[in-house]
Amino acid sequence: MKIIGIDPGIAIVGYGVLEQRGNRLIPLDYGCIRTEAGLSVPARLKRIYDEARCLFREYGPDVVAVEKLFFNRNVTTAFTVGQARGVLLLASEEAGVPVTEYTPLQVKMAVVGYGQAEKRQVQEMVRLLLSLSEVPKPDDAADALAIAICQAHSTGLERLERGGWA
Repeated sequence: MKIIGIDPGIAIVGYGVLEQRGNRLIPLDYGCIRTEAGLSVPARLKRIYDEARCLFREYGPDVVAVEKLFFNRNVTTAFTVGQARGVLLLASEEAGVPVTEYTPLQVKMAVVGYGQAEKRQVQEMVRLLLSLSEVPKPDDAADALAIAICQAHSTGLERLERGGWA
């Protein structure tokens, strides 16, 4: 099973691609889609959409896991991130890939086992769980890998509930 985790944003969209083989998670790729601040919002959204489509074509994921929006401060930021999230969902739908969504709390619980874990703790667990030599950079890519790990762990629980890994 191939999973793409996505940490949505307007300036930086983090992505992480994992392959799940049984109970092993193999990192295939991670990085960011970046847009320049000087571009109009529509131009930034188009770049995110186009690059997400390329990513989905290249890796052919079985599922895309996206972080749910959680904002308590800047409404303007929430709107633009929501727009970026929308074009990512559209690109996934067009590619015929199902989308799952996880809150930051769910991701922390799945990766660290503690919902109030600090960012640094999550990043270190991503490194350990994926047997990486260092914490993935930038933070957005590490967050996206954490979201993909959350999806893999959720899939594992669903399989166990159905009666095993077969």
